[in-house]
Amino acid sequence: MNRLKEKYNKEITPSLVEKFNYTSVMQVPKVEKIVLNIGLGEAVSNPKILDEAIAELTQITGQKPVATKAKKSIANFKLREGMPIGCKVTLRGEKMYEFLDKLVSITLPRVRDFRGVSTTSFDGRGNYTLGIKEQIIFPEINYDKVNKLRGMDIVIVTTANTNEEAKVLLTEMGMPFKKGGQ
Repeated sequence: MNRLKEKYNKEITPSLVEKFNYTSVMQVPKVEKIVLNIGLGEAVSNPKILDEAIAELTQITGQKPVATKAKKSIANFKLREGMPIGCKVTLRGEKMYEFLDKLVSITLPRVRDFRGVSTTSFDGRGNYTLGIKEQIIFPEINYDKVNKLRGMDIVIVTTANTNEEAKVLLTEMGMPFKKGGQ
C-alpha cells in the first residue's frame, strides 16, 4: 500500500474527524483525482511539439495522456476546430497517491527560490490548482533531452465542500503552503 494512502487512513482521517466534528468517517474529504494539463498553443504550427509533451507527461505520471483538441476555430491564432493544442492526463487511485507523494516530497522542494505554494488557488468547492513553470523539476525528466521548457497545470480534485476543509486535508498530506496566508 502507498505511503501517503496509509498515512491518510491512519492519521489524517482521525484528525479531520476531530477538527471538523464529522459524524461519520465517510464525511471526511479525500483526494478524488489529479489532472495534469499542458496547453501547447505552438502545436498549431509544429505538431511534433505535441508528441514531445505527451512523452514527457507519460514519463512524469506513468500513464499515457490524451491530446486535447480546440473547441472553436480562431482565425487570429490560425486555429481550426478539432486541432490538437495540448494534452492532459487524469490520475486516480494508487497512481494518484504515488504522484501526490512524489510532488510534495521530491518535486516541489526542487523549485528554485521555493517558499511554498499559494493558499489562494482554491476554487471555492475544495479543488486546488497549481501551476508549474517548467517540467524539469520532476526527477523523471532528463535535463539533457529537454529541448523546450514547458509549464503545466496540476488540479487536485478533492471531495471537500469548502476551501478550508481542502486546505487542511492537503496540508496534512504534506502540501507546502506559504506561511502567513499569502
